[in-house]
Amino acid sequence: MAQQIQTYSITAPGFFGLNTQDSSLDLASGFALVANNCVIDQYGRIGARKGWTAQNSTSSALGSNAITAIGELLTDAGVKYIIATGNGKLFKLDTGALVELTYGGGGTAPTISADNWQIVAMNECIYLFQSGHDPLIFDPAVSTTTYRRISEKSGYVGTVNAGNTVLAAYGRLWVADSVGNKVTVWFSDILAGHVWDTGTAGFLAIDQVWQNGADNIVGLAAHNGFLFIFGKNNILVYANATSPADITLADSITGIGCIARDSIQNTGEDVIFLSSTGVRSVLRTIQEKSAPYRDLSKNVRTELMDAIAGENTNNIKSVYSPFHSFYLLSLPIYQQVYCFDTKAVLQDGSARVTKWDSVKPKSFCYTSDRSVLLGETGYIGKYDGYTDNGASYRMQYFTNHTDFGAPSVTSILKKLSLVVIGGSNQYVTMKWGYDFFSNYQSQSVLIPAQGNAYYGVSQYNVDKFSSGVSQVTLVAYPTGSGTVVQTGYESDINGSALSIQKLEIQAKNGKIV
Repeated sequence: MAQQIQTYSITAPGFFGLNTQDSSLDLASGFALVANNCVIDQYGRIGARKGWTAQNSTSSALGSNAITAIGELLTDAGVKYIIATGNGKLFKLDTGALVELTYGGGGTAPTISADNWQIVAMNECIYLFQSGHDPLIFDPAVSTTTYRRISEKSGYVGTVNAGNTVLAAYGRLWVADSVGNKVTVWFSDILAGHVWDTGTAGFLAIDQVWQNGADNIVGLAAHNGFLFIFGKNNILVYANATSPADITLADSITGIGCIARDSIQNTGEDVIFLSSTGVRSVLRTIQEKSAPYRDLSKNVRTELMDAIAGENTNNIKSVYSPFHSFYLLSLPIYQQVYCFDTKAVLQDGSARVTKWDSVKPKSFCYTSDRSVLLGETGYIGKYDGYTDNGASYRMQYFTNHTDFGAPSVTSILKKLSLVVIGGSNQYVTMKWGYDFFSNYQSQSVLIPAQGNAYYGVSQYNVDKFSSGVSQVTLVAYPTGSGTVVQTGYESDINGSALSIQKLEIQAKNGKIV
């Protein structure tokens, strides 16, 4: 007697993001085992990430080096400056060109032997700090083509600390992690990043505040009137940071800290950071002191931390974009970007995660016009369009492994139906494999060229809508059988957005094993 063909449907493929942590046979169908060069779009579909476009022509001063830090200054008059660093130099992005800033302090130019600057903006100026270097300032009221030491600014008072981390918050600069002193936070006078010894300037010595032994400051953050001081294994929370004279220790978290200065991002509702156990949020950490292993990266924790073990944490960079609703964490040696969707968390509090592998930013900046800037080799890039500076990239989505609820019976695949949104004149390669083997079989199916869309028109399995985005049903006819099945879907993104709306797998039972 012929076996009846059964249909298994996934209406939101990849909606839960990656899960490389748990057994692939036990995962809900919304998880993905591969989600490469993907994001979770605004409709909850897994789709292709955007690419990047160069914002400058090539620069002989930068050469083949990468942009390692980017900062933005928006003046009260509405003038915007983008300042960047790389190759031991400072640059300004100016109408499509990277213009090298020259030293204008009047003395001997500072020696720049590293490119690990942290950049902040406050009161019409850009400030740059990194360990072992003179802190620098770009002050367009003085010059739009030069930089100088903070100590060379008119009205300089006291001694600015050459810290490795700087925060602009509550109207002042906060600086920490200097050579020889990693347990003190210095803060400037109000609205005066060059005044460190008069007015309301001062410091916090926290060497006696750490619990469970000594620690070193890694980074700083501010949120809702609080100052967060991140050690490697502790977090100190100070209240009343808007008025340093009244600042008090409000909370202390032990056993969890931050391991990468530039992983710290304020989302407006929370502060995200990279700890030794994964990507976490400050407020959730405070609320869940009894659950130290619950984190945003729960579903990729082991894979992520294995990758980070091979990284120089000084080079790990991040950005939060409220417009795109994601937190990006770039691992330059591993050459991967982890994308944490922030539109909604999963039931266990973790984030939906995807990965990017063909874009390799060395720095980020979220700007006032809602753009995400990327520090690339030779360029400042903008997260935009659907090519990587003119080159295509490969989107990949693979389902989890499934036995269709019958572990002792082989499944014979008969038909794969994939509903996609977008795409034009490009192939989608539909793959299938059995019993955990990676020697997939495949069939490539063409998405027709899409022109202007007209409401209510359907032709050749293409439904077009007034929005201009087309819905296409792609079909492949697999061969073979196995007790465990996995399918995958890949496409080269080269100018068109592409999302996966729905997946249907038709199969029938084979022999009992």
